[in-house]
Amino acid sequence: MSQPVYKIGVIGAGVMGERMMNALRTHSLFRIAAISDVSAERAQESAKLSGDATWYTDHRELLAREDLDAVYLAVPPKFHHAIALDVLAAKKHLLCEKPLANSLSEAEEMLQAAKEAGVVHAMNFPTFYQAIFPELKNRIAQLGTIRRVDILTHFHQWPRPWQQTPWLCGREQGGFIREVLPHFTHLTYALFGDLEVVRSEVDYPADPEACETGVSAFLRLADGTPVTINGLAGIAHVEHLDYRIYGTEGTLSLQNWTNLFIGGDNQAPSLVEIPLIDRLTLLLDEFAQAMEGKEARLVTFETGVKVQKVLEALLGNE
Repeated sequence: MSQPVYKIGVIGAGVMGERMMNALRTHSLFRIAAISDVSAERAQESAKLSGDATWYTDHRELLAREDLDAVYLAVPPKFHHAIALDVLAAKKHLLCEKPLANSLSEAEEMLQAAKEAGVVHAMNFPTFYQAIFPELKNRIAQLGTIRRVDILTHFHQWPRPWQQTPWLCGREQGGFIREVLPHFTHLTYALFGDLEVVRSEVDYPADPEACETGVSAFLRLADGTPVTINGLAGIAHVEHLDYRIYGTEGTLSLQNWTNLFIGGDNQAPSLVEIPLIDRLTLLLDEFAQAMEGKEARLVTFETGVKVQKVLEALLGNE
């Protein structure tokens, strides 16, 4: 028996929206039926690429369609809360970009609304759907006692050349703390459980509207294991991201998203060959499973709230 094809509406046709739409256009279980964006030009162009999709500039018109099964939300974080509540009021399954919201209270309200709506709610955390995640998880047992986790996020330029949208450089909803650190915060939750910020120092430029240029933070896992964050932007250094786990028997280092290095006792680290897989297709596979009422491996809004709590604490918004 063939599986159903789900009609999905997309709200937000920017860089992230287009990435997901490319995956949706080739996925056998989804069809893009409607697209909404505040830019009529972007909405129309994305609809053209999606075959017979209808386009709108008001997401409420999209949500008025009874034939939509689900919505993918890819607008800037400032607008997640209000639009997500509209989606959930319409009782549509919801796949949302990260971070979940622009404050902890907004994230908690979105979670409550999702529960009350009784729909599938999920978030796009790409590393969780890469083959590299189970490799990380399986190898942790070989490290002995975990001594520390270090998270390093260094950027020559922020926003990066391919992310030149005004909101990403603004203090209200942009910055690499909100844009990049959610990935590593979620990865830490997925590997080790709860995480608490002990202290955080954030560097800002003189412009009160501009986002952070640096962060230095100390966190702890529930068992007391320390986690450090070292983030800088605007430095004379090529972009470099490193998620490093130190153990008494070995180390693991995930560098620049896809390169995993493992080091043994007093041995230089070596690169582990891991096949790259289409993470968005796997996410959509799981999302469809959940929509069918089956068990699925998804990052839900519950975890999104936990990540949001860490982000707000890092920014001093608690």
